[in-house]
Amino acid sequence: MDIETFLDKWLGKEGGAERANYQMFLSELCDVLGVARPNPAHGTNNMNDYVFERGVKRRESEGANSTLRIDLYKKGCFILEAKQSRLPGGDKAIPFQTTLPGLDLAAGGRSKTRKWDAMMDNARKQAEDYVFRLEASQPAPPFILVCDVGNCIELYADFSGTGRAYSPFPERKSYRIDLEDLRDDRKLERLAKIWTDPDSLNPARETARVTRNIADRLAAISLRLEQNHDAQEVAHFLMRCIFTMFAEDVDLLPTGKFTTLIEECLDHPDSFAPLLQDLWARMDEPNYDKRFYSAFKQHLLHFNGNLFKDAKAFAMDREAIGELLAAAKADWTQVDPAIFGSLLEHALDEAERSKLGAHYTPRAYVERLVQATVMQPLRQDWVAQQQSIQDAMEMGDRASAVALAKQFHTELCSLRILDPACGTGNFLYVSLELLKGLEGEVLEMLARLGESDMIGLGEVDPHQFLGLELNPRAAAIAELVVWIGYLQQHYRTHSGHPAEPILQAFENINGGRGKAVDAVLTWDGFPNLAVERVDGKAQITRPNPRRPVWPEADFIVGNPPFIGAAEMRRELGDDYVTTLRKAHPQINDSADYVMFWWDRAAEILTAKNTPLRRFGLITTNSITQVFQRKVTERHLNAKAPLSLIMAIADHPWTKVDDDNAAVRIAMTVAQAGSHEGHCLTIISEAELNTDEPKLEFLHAVCTLFTLNHGPGVHMVYTKAPLCTGYREFSP
Repeated sequence: MDIETFLDKWLGKEGGAERANYQMFLSELCDVLGVARPNPAHGTNNMNDYVFERGVKRRESEGANSTLRIDLYKKGCFILEAKQSRLPGGDKAIPFQTTLPGLDLAAGGRSKTRKWDAMMDNARKQAEDYVFRLEASQPAPPFILVCDVGNCIELYADFSGTGRAYSPFPERKSYRIDLEDLRDDRKLERLAKIWTDPDSLNPARETARVTRNIADRLAAISLRLEQNHDAQEVAHFLMRCIFTMFAEDVDLLPTGKFTTLIEECLDHPDSFAPLLQDLWARMDEPNYDKRFYSAFKQHLLHFNGNLFKDAKAFAMDREAIGELLAAAKADWTQVDPAIFGSLLEHALDEAERSKLGAHYTPRAYVERLVQATVMQPLRQDWVAQQQSIQDAMEMGDRASAVALAKQFHTELCSLRILDPACGTGNFLYVSLELLKGLEGEVLEMLARLGESDMIGLGEVDPHQFLGLELNPRAAAIAELVVWIGYLQQHYRTHSGHPAEPILQAFENINGGRGKAVDAVLTWDGFPNLAVERVDGKAQITRPNPRRPVWPEADFIVGNPPFIGAAEMRRELGDDYVTTLRKAHPQINDSADYVMFWWDRAAEILTAKNTPLRRFGLITTNSITQVFQRKVTERHLNAKAPLSLIMAIADHPWTKVDDDNAAVRIAMTVAQAGSHEGHCLTIISEAELNTDEPKLEFLHAVCTLFTLNHGPGVHMVYTKAPLCTGYREFSP
């Protein structure tokens, strides 16, 4: 069937039950896409990999044994839920449905009303619920499709493999494909790939390629400059270049002008440093009249934020300027700060450059923990708030509905997320990106409600994403990463530029002190050491050692250092480790370094009146061993216990290459009180040497607890209602 015949038949289709129409509609859509139609259903469900009406079981707790039905399912590709809205005035019209002004129903249009939006939202929630009802042999599909027969298809994607992170694809501005859009070959091809090769649509693949290429070029520039300049000054110079290239691509600077400036300097290298230094001085200037930059022939926005304060530019030769030009020509809106920060850190470290490709963590791994720690409870809150908004609208109380949406937005803008070992900011950036995505949904809800007054509404911004970091250079990169991430997401959820100054000194990384912060040990005069004489001999001391105070946060998520107990003294020094253990007497001597973070987060989580809702930390996978479990058991078995909401005992972490095997880690997400959680066991690993590794998980709903098997023998088990019997929680 050709596209015009299909559109003539289905556009504006009215009447009839959706059950009578959707299978024919989708079968003929398959013909238009050039993909196979669904197979006949098989009597054995595990053979139904591409069928209509695929069965999934109700849970025992739901009190029924009947089977639910997925409208259309394709293993490893999508779950599709179909609905069919009705035209106003028809026999099966949605109650209170009205025609939008100027909408020509005779031409096959459909009105987009709040009732229609609620229908589509509920269909999406139903499809997301089906993901967790699939058998263990059926991985969480990367796509959810919501289809209004004869009208449109909405696309939601989650490439993390967990089924917890579906969001509008490719973005909220273009996730809905109206039937008329199928005349666009690009959208037709996008739909066809969801049927045949969904992973090819993962934007992280191209993002990783672009990001890696830029990091390689910056490493080459750094190497040349460090021959004559201080490495720390070179790092700050490159960070300013990075932000300037990004600012150009999002129109904070005149489009293309900075790239042109670099290109013109190829033939006049001596002009490069003066022109660049003058540009940065103008960007930092608060006085409007002094922000006129003659090379661009216009006034500039005010940036501030200390990044360009007294900025120094280095002279570079033609070859180095050529490398910078190549980096400037990349699409900086596609650069992923979540991996860029760690790549940049190693690009600027002479000892680490040869291992540049192996040192970053794939984005999907970071997102897996952030989704379970931060986004899952927030999305549950939003679902509940949406229901309250819908109830208010059905009562005709628009003012209350608007107030409820604004209340939730205010709560989003007041959240604090802490990474107490933030490195270059990967976890903070991913948290920010996902939170901005949720903010976009709230703003869209306000637009649906007809709200135009957004004055004073505020927005999710970098001040909410707090980091502690021992390495000052990594901390500076983290601040840059969070700012670039914030601006990327701002332009996806808002129109117009942020208020000036564009960069503000929010002091979110290390409290804005610009100095190192040790998250698990401090002392009087930190980081300086004191010298005392003991028995006539000089001895280095750390006066009044203690645990530092962490900033208050609603969520803690991160990746503390991987140093085993046996290596701590060699890596950190005898005196440091001795002092550390003195400040943490509750932790056994055989616990790994990372467990000091885990224990502190657990204490904060279970403290009275704590604002902390959950923490999620990466640890060494030895957390399942007896000496590490002494730390976790103290909190799991306490009078005021915590529960593991998600646990993965053995998971790859860094990318594999010819010289490096993947580091193996464990993920644990905790919440105060007694709760069931999800235990995930990897049953398949592939492509660990690529930017987008593929993992498949066995999910079990479970409660973790411990049993005493005699002196010194403790095993951790999962009590798994959806599994058979009891399973030892170990790799």
